Amino acid sequence: MTTTTDLSVELSVSGMTCAACATRIERKLNKVDGVRATVNYATERAIVHLPDGMRADDAVRVVRNAGYDATPAGQDGSNAADVVTGLRRRLVVAAVLAIPLGNLSITLALVPALRFPGWELLCVLLALPVVAYSAWPFHRAALRNLRHGASSMDTLVSLGVLSSFGWAVWSLVAGSSGGGYWLGFGVTDGGADAVYLDVAAGVTTFLLAGRYFEVRSRRSAAGLLEALAGMAAKDARVLRDGVETAVPAARVVTGDLLVVKPGEALPADGVVTDGFSAVDASSMTGEPVPVEVGPGDPVTGGTINRSGRLVVRATAVGANTQLAQMRALAQQAAERKARVQRLVDRVCSVFVPVVLVLSALTLAGWLLTGHTTREAFTSAVAVLIIACPCALGLATPTALMVGVARAAQLGVLVKGPDALEASRAIDTVVLDKTGTVTTGLMQVTGTTSFSPHTEHDVLRWAAAVEAASEHPIGVAIAAATEARPAVTEFEALVGAGARGQVEDGLVHVGSRDLMTRLEITLPAGAQGWSAALGSATGVFVARDGVVIGGITLQDAVRPSARSAVERLHALGLRTVLLTGDHEQAARAVADDIGITDVIAGVRPADKVATIERLRREGHRVAMVGDGINDGPALAAADLGMAMARGSEIAAHAADIVLVRDDLGVVADAITLSHRTLATIRGNLVWAFAYNAAAIPLAALGLLNPLIAGAAMSLSSVLVVANSLRLRAHG
Repeated sequence: MTTTTDLSVELSVSGMTCAACATRIERKLNKVDGVRATVNYATERAIVHLPDGMRADDAVRVVRNAGYDATPAGQDGSNAADVVTGLRRRLVVAAVLAIPLGNLSITLALVPALRFPGWELLCVLLALPVVAYSAWPFHRAALRNLRHGASSMDTLVSLGVLSSFGWAVWSLVAGSSGGGYWLGFGVTDGGADAVYLDVAAGVTTFLLAGRYFEVRSRRSAAGLLEALAGMAAKDARVLRDGVETAVPAARVVTGDLLVVKPGEALPADGVVTDGFSAVDASSMTGEPVPVEVGPGDPVTGGTINRSGRLVVRATAVGANTQLAQMRALAQQAAERKARVQRLVDRVCSVFVPVVLVLSALTLAGWLLTGHTTREAFTSAVAVLIIACPCALGLATPTALMVGVARAAQLGVLVKGPDALEASRAIDTVVLDKTGTVTTGLMQVTGTTSFSPHTEHDVLRWAAAVEAASEHPIGVAIAAATEARPAVTEFEALVGAGARGQVEDGLVHVGSRDLMTRLEITLPAGAQGWSAALGSATGVFVARDGVVIGGITLQDAVRPSARSAVERLHALGLRTVLLTGDHEQAARAVADDIGITDVIAGVRPADKVATIERLRREGHRVAMVGDGINDGPALAAADLGMAMARGSEIAAHAADIVLVRDDLGVVADAITLSHRTLATIRGNLVWAFAYNAAAIPLAALGLLNPLIAGAAMSLSSVLVVANSLRLRAHG
């Protein structure tokens, strides 16, 4: 048994011209013991997981032995513009020569009286650069495939072009067969065999035009991923010993103090230590309104400082920043294959040999049924050209690539196409309460006095004690007022509260259980106050052994929660609030945001059982959570969605990570997933229907090869253009 490591390499693969090429390379790599590889035609990338003892150079050698070229990504030194420029140059030559060739040949075919000595030779000379130079990429790929005993769409194109050109040259040398020339609307007078070479020039021009626009569109789709990388700052100002020093962003280390001036991008994730400003995070989260930040506030690398000068202490740099992880997730999702794409790859791998057989059968069938050689040849060439499975190979990967890149721009990190496929059948969305529907941050909402002391005194004495506490409730109380006297002899009472000496009095702040344990009697007013808390949390304040007041706190519901739930309901989805809180508190939050189904009092360990029960009842469940205890439930759901500001465990367990601090992003993620899947389905329906309908038409002699070439190219361009429409989502 071969032991594999976690080492994986990304290769930039060149020379692929269709999905069959990607399938062939993938098959060659996976035949190597211990190697697991995925090759993506749309992104021209291969992700290769290597076993012990194997290096990236070994994987490159396998790809080259398959007849293609590869280099480690980032080291290829290739310029995408050169590829487009080369195609454009060949296209210009083809178009410049094919247009006069077509006009001349058609004119002479229709009007025999205009034919002059040597006109056939002139047509051949006009077509030769097109066939030899412009169509060379097709011939080169076909030769490479032949050397390896394989075939691809280039095999079909090359055979079609060379057959058309060869037929014309043979007619010129051997003399006309006397047959007419079919133009799609009728047959010309005899003697026009030689002008059949305009099919070779026309098909080459149409196919080059299709490939040119296809490559440009694919580069545009891949550019969405590169746009994420382009958001990262290239330089940084590091503050050391009071002096600002400009350094490359790559040299920033955790703990560095970074100076960010207005208009500059933050070079790393961090926390503001000095200054106030508005930070534009729209490129990261989709939030259109800049966020006001000050000392203590977290900021994200790649966002733009809009107004004041900020000093930021770096907490995550390089590949650990949120921006770098967003791009990595988007790239990985684009590289991974959906189940439907794996099916398409298998179809494409056998499609070309089948087409070659069909073309041969078409030629034989027409000849055996008494038709002319010209008629048989025309139909066979049309089958070769019309059947190229370009659109089929591009249908899924281009839509996935654009979809996940657009999602990343909207603050939705899709880890893979499986997540998109899972979203299609979702009918129930389970929302964790604390930290998901609510902010997870407690806030003081009221103070009550049960004694002669004022409410102000109750709050400031409690805040004095809690100023030294790290508990979320204590932090909320301390933040409720700045009028905090000094505290001495502070002691945290784990799980119950805290105490300390404040202004010559011993103050206890804590739960009812703490007061009972310390044998501190609650006055009658406190009993009624406690019973009326509802969904709020109540904390008692005692001074010198007497309860003097109470503080009410509440976990604030996210402002976006109600509108998010309404959008989910508009999508026809059932929503469920899941929480460990008591029924009364959970029901109050659910009523506030419009959720009717509540599952309360669920222990962290039982969340998975709840999700599994819903699935057993026949529901397809999406789980939205943020905490450590949500991790198993996120993994158990059909679709796990984690809030990015939650725990790392939740983010790792989820299928989708929601970066934007807005619950409406849940509906955005599901809507975009649905649109991406609909685009994939539309692409596949078009691609399959196109091939299924066109091949029989060509075999029956109803398609001119020129029309077949134009239709095949247009099919590929339409598929890519349809995928690019996803860029407008949101």
